[in-house]
Amino acid sequence: MELLEEIVEPLLSWYDIHARKLPWRENPEPYRVWVSEIMLQQTRVEAVKPYFARFMKELPTIGHLAKVPEDRLMKLWEGLGYYNRVRNMQKAAVKIVEEYQGEMPADFDKIRELPGIGSYTAGAIASFAFGIPKPAVDGNVLRVLSRVLKSYEDIMKQSLRRKMEEQVEAVIPLERAGDFNQSLIELGAIVCVPNGAPKCGECPLKSLCRAYEAGVAEELPRKTPQKSRRIEDRTVLVLLSDNRAALRKRPGKGLLAGLYELPNLEGHLDREEILQYVRGLELSPIRIQELPQAKHVFSHIEWHMEGFAVKVEEPEQDPEGMFFVEKEEMERRYSIPAAFGAYTEYFRHRF
Repeated sequence: MELLEEIVEPLLSWYDIHARKLPWRENPEPYRVWVSEIMLQQTRVEAVKPYFARFMKELPTIGHLAKVPEDRLMKLWEGLGYYNRVRNMQKAAVKIVEEYQGEMPADFDKIRELPGIGSYTAGAIASFAFGIPKPAVDGNVLRVLSRVLKSYEDIMKQSLRRKMEEQVEAVIPLERAGDFNQSLIELGAIVCVPNGAPKCGECPLKSLCRAYEAGVAEELPRKTPQKSRRIEDRTVLVLLSDNRAALRKRPGKGLLAGLYELPNLEGHLDREEILQYVRGLELSPIRIQELPQAKHVFSHIEWHMEGFAVKVEEPEQDPEGMFFVEKEEMERRYSIPAAFGAYTEYFRHRF
């Protein structure tokens, strides 16, 4: 504990000079902090910036988030992935409107009870927006602390996370709770980095870091290897009729629930099997073109995709479970997961 008390002053001094200028830091209102933190999960800071600006422009308050139609919400989130996160945000927004008059409660425990908010996000909102001295321990912080303390404990264990949270909470300076949490996160993001060698020469904690002193910084942190992902082969179809392409809506539960997708089939099918399938939809194929292979990685599944563009005669009616939309309407209205990006790009550039 004494060691962590010693990191507070040098870390805050470093943060005052080196903190990145980020939109959500410039005006750390609770809603802005919340939106940014959910977006930043699994997504790089630079990639988040335009999404954050668009989201805040269209949904500037918790009340707006609570009322926006789901299809529009999914479209605003398109490209960030993990769509259940924004669904949970809307559930939480509805609860905030109903129970807290549309204002995020300035109470860690009440924030923690909201749908989709775990201990890290609750700590981030509480400390960044309200100055409440609660920890915000994410992967960056676990990495920094594992190295500073020379801890070989598995950072994937919840017991270790809870212990680290307790240790951080014990040393948070009351007058700068948010800055201290952000300084730990920032150090892990730009100096005590996850991939490649940590930039120990630039670290304000170098003289205090036990892993650096022992020459084992690159060995830490320790974590349980991820389980192998299940491989699924799929064939994706870009069904074209004039300036329109076919879409369908995914089921309300499961992977990519409730989103729109290009028609796709299990397995890798050949040209004849595709043509037979298209005719079974009561469509008349005119031309078929093989498209490049693509791959998309989910947390537990990996799609290996082959694709075909099939030009069809204008149908008298949409096939069952599908509908044709124009390019402009697709881009404006429908949220299509990034998994299909290689094939939606074909349609967008084809016309």
